[in-house]
Amino acid sequence: MSAQDFLVELGTEELPPKALTTLADAFLAGIDKGLQAAGLSYESKTVYAAPRRLAVLITALATQQPDRSINLDGPPRQAAFDAEGNPTQAALGFAKKCGVELSEIDQSGPKLRYSQNIAGKPTASLLPTIVEDSLNDLPIPKRMRWGARKEEFVRPTQWLVMLLGDQVIDCTILAQKAGRDSRGHRFHHPEAVRIGSPSSYLADLRAAYVLADANERRDIISKRTEELATRQEGTAIVPPALLDEVTALVEWPVPLVCSFEERFLDVPQEALITTMQDNQKYFCLLDADGKLLPRFITVANIESKDPQQIIAGNEKVVRPRLTDAEFFFKQDKKQKLEDFNLRLQNVVFQEKLGSVYDKAERVSKLAAYIAARIGGNASWAARAGLLSKCDLATEMVGEFPEMQGVAGYYYALNDGEPEDVALALNEQYMPRGAGAELPATLTGAAVAIADKLDTLVGIFGIGMLPTGSKDPYALRRAALGVLRILIEKQLDLDLTDAVAFAVNGFGAKVKAAGLNDAVLEFIFDRLRARYEDEGVDVATYLSVRALKPGSALDFDQRVQAVQAFRKLPEAAALAAVNKRVSNLLGKVEGSVPTVVEAKYFDNANEFSLYSAIQQADQAVQPMAAARQYSESLARLAALREPVDAFFEAVMVNADDANVRANRYALLARLRGLFLGVADISLLG
Repeated sequence: MSAQDFLVELGTEELPPKALTTLADAFLAGIDKGLQAAGLSYESKTVYAAPRRLAVLITALATQQPDRSINLDGPPRQAAFDAEGNPTQAALGFAKKCGVELSEIDQSGPKLRYSQNIAGKPTASLLPTIVEDSLNDLPIPKRMRWGARKEEFVRPTQWLVMLLGDQVIDCTILAQKAGRDSRGHRFHHPEAVRIGSPSSYLADLRAAYVLADANERRDIISKRTEELATRQEGTAIVPPALLDEVTALVEWPVPLVCSFEERFLDVPQEALITTMQDNQKYFCLLDADGKLLPRFITVANIESKDPQQIIAGNEKVVRPRLTDAEFFFKQDKKQKLEDFNLRLQNVVFQEKLGSVYDKAERVSKLAAYIAARIGGNASWAARAGLLSKCDLATEMVGEFPEMQGVAGYYYALNDGEPEDVALALNEQYMPRGAGAELPATLTGAAVAIADKLDTLVGIFGIGMLPTGSKDPYALRRAALGVLRILIEKQLDLDLTDAVAFAVNGFGAKVKAAGLNDAVLEFIFDRLRARYEDEGVDVATYLSVRALKPGSALDFDQRVQAVQAFRKLPEAAALAAVNKRVSNLLGKVEGSVPTVVEAKYFDNANEFSLYSAIQQADQAVQPMAAARQYSESLARLAALREPVDAFFEAVMVNADDANVRANRYALLARLRGLFLGVADISLLG
């Protein structure tokens, strides 16, 4: 079967840069889906995307659809005809479904059957529909109409190239009649560009100053930016999302170095970087110490004979933005950071829970409580908590919301606050996302935990629990943040007490009944997903959860110990024994005796097990106190032999009530040893 290359290029006005990659990938996926559905084979598929075009190249595409046959089974013969041999509704309905008369259906077998051979169509006749369907299915939230046309697309369309081999496919899609003429660069080559064949597409456009391959443009921008930064003795900040966006903005990328006045470096560099990246799409430069250089890189979309003009234009554009940042910074510094708290008394945190200032006061007290328990400085934590929301009322954060926390850090340093207090004002928001940086200081950790617990308790306390995908106060992220800080920074905080303290801080504003348990359950539930991601079996998590440890660090240490225990050869048998013992003890009426009395033993295996339990108890007590849970379970694994021997030789439910009760007491001691770490009966 013959095969030829296929090219489709849709030309448009400038496409939205942040959506370009998504649109391109979806266009390719749609065409691929259409080709597969039509049974058309090909060798390779590639998508090209630039600001004014989306294109797909398919190599060695079959030029003819293969013939195919369809066989449809209908109702059984006895259901298709009545006693007189007349067709039933089932038979007539099947014929209608097949689009033929009943006489054309095979009635010789046990079931009615319709067979049809369908001749394959020429690929050229199928491609217009495949392309159109793919374009209609693109993920475009809001489609545009332009002029008097009824067609809709993400941007007005300008031209359409559709070639199979060197032949144009005759069709009209989105108001554009297909041809072989594309267009070059808007300024360097505004006239039409004739595409000789699908395989010459990239070269034909390159000659017209258009690099249609987004990967090629991205590589050029990335490498050239790195070279220019090195020449300036700096390193460029190139966030992947910004690199993608700049790649989607230019057809012919030409990175250039620009500069700004050094006086702007007195402004917090985070504000300068934010405005240059977000508003101007520039790459900022840092020196070897991570300090901002008074230079940046812009990517022009033109090869200018006088690049100095482009550089001057960009320098002129950025100056007012930097001047604004400088003005806000100077204005804010005219008063103490603490004074901004007064403004926050009029800013609502949540209508039932009061103002942002009320929240800062609660966080202050809770942070001091937490700091005292994790080895931090309670007075620093209290101070940081009180100042924690002040920068939300500053001009700087009003203009640059991303500066919350960062601005507070600079203003606190300017006011002469202790460095830990200043750092905590930024660290309170950490971790800012999954896997993101954690607070470096204990003061920051205390405020971060306090802020998150306060939000959790407050929102739960007014009944606004997260549901499904709705979590407006980001409570799941808050709970995960608390857990990460405590576990990864090895901070031993009893969350049961900390949550109770937070509940008291709200007074009558929250419904306290059952609130503690609800918040703790929500927090510790988040660990389940965390452990699943780490490959920890859910049974391991549940075995520790059954004991309800209040400390996240303690919880994690137990989980790691149980994971290690499960690899031991004795683990499965001991888990089964614990399950058996748990079931036996669960059926006991009344209370199980707490004291084991040797005088009731009537079997050597009882003595052996009792002795082994006493020795294990002595050995694991110091381990448990030191939270050496892995060592503790490893030591308890030695109980397997005496336990197995006991169950083989001893009937627990003896006729004599005293002997029976004594055996229950012995088993309760055995179970109690394991419960010092986890309920391993749940591992079975």
